[in-house]
Amino acid sequence: MNIAVLISGGVDSAVVVHKLKEEGHDLHLFYIRIGLDTDEGDCSAEEDIEMCTLIARKYGCPFDVVSLHQEYWDNVMEYALNTVRQGLTPNPDIMCNKMIKFGYFEQRWGHEFDKTATGHYASTDIIGNTTYLATAVDPVKDQTDFLARISYEQLCHLMFPLGNMPKAAVRETAIAARMPNAFRKDSQGICFLGKINYNDFIKRHLGIKKGAIIELETGRKIGEHNGFWFHTIGQRKGLGLSGGPWYVVKKNVHDNVIYVSNGYDTEKQYGNTLHLDEMHFISGNPWGEECNKTPITFKNRHAPEFQPGTLTRLNDREYVIESQNRVQGIAPGQFAVIYDAKGHLCYGSGIITGQNVIL
Repeated sequence: MNIAVLISGGVDSAVVVHKLKEEGHDLHLFYIRIGLDTDEGDCSAEEDIEMCTLIARKYGCPFDVVSLHQEYWDNVMEYALNTVRQGLTPNPDIMCNKMIKFGYFEQRWGHEFDKTATGHYASTDIIGNTTYLATAVDPVKDQTDFLARISYEQLCHLMFPLGNMPKAAVRETAIAARMPNAFRKDSQGICFLGKINYNDFIKRHLGIKKGAIIELETGRKIGEHNGFWFHTIGQRKGLGLSGGPWYVVKKNVHDNVIYVSNGYDTEKQYGNTLHLDEMHFISGNPWGEECNKTPITFKNRHAPEFQPGTLTRLNDREYVIESQNRVQGIAPGQFAVIYDAKGHLCYGSGIITGQNVIL
């Protein structure tokens, strides 16, 4: 097959190139540049591109750097900032996959190839005539939650060669193949920020506005914050309060007030019900209108563990998850990702809504 491979300069995508070359495919490597050479976050692009060039040379593959900076700003960074302005918690990585890697890239370059391959830890499963997004064998590295907003058309054009490999095996493959990036550390944090501190980024775009930190149970003011946009539901660190731990349990966006509760096991940071809006099923709704307390597993943050629960359809857009276990830090604006009861098939996701953010 003629395959476009999205590479980042990291070890994962390099091993994708190695595997596909060993299988005899024709590859064209692409690096998507989403930052400029400014302090606005270029994700160490020059170093990444140099590493990608070495990989392309090693395997004799054509290599192109394609720029989607403006598209990234308009669709992902603006989404993140607008979400934070509303007091909600964004997930830029999910939107980057949907809009940039498998959106604009596919429309302009990827569609010319039989498939597009990436270094995501995920897999696909074909049941009947339908392709489903499925989890990777390595539960710690599984990234299906970051892919839970892609379309069915996007999914059917993708390949995930690392889906059947534990991370340790990926690293061993890179070492055995003597790749130049075999010992390079994995990237951390939000993709668009590079080496920029998240709070510095938010401060630059949204500024500082002092507000009260209120203890929810007593109504007592116990501190000040620099703006509700610096804080998210479930947050513990960065509050600057003594006598903790303190958890953010509620926000009043209109009055710029943050409410906190004290204690490691305070009930205020937990919940069992997640209300979802804008539900998206990648391969179609597997239950249709019959979704009523249907057994599922789900994630409301990037973690190896699946939470058991049930899913109920309210209408085409709105659903409710009832979790079997208490869920810490249910943050409106975040995505709840829906899996089958075994935690194998990733069906899609919805945006968490809730009463703990007052607009």
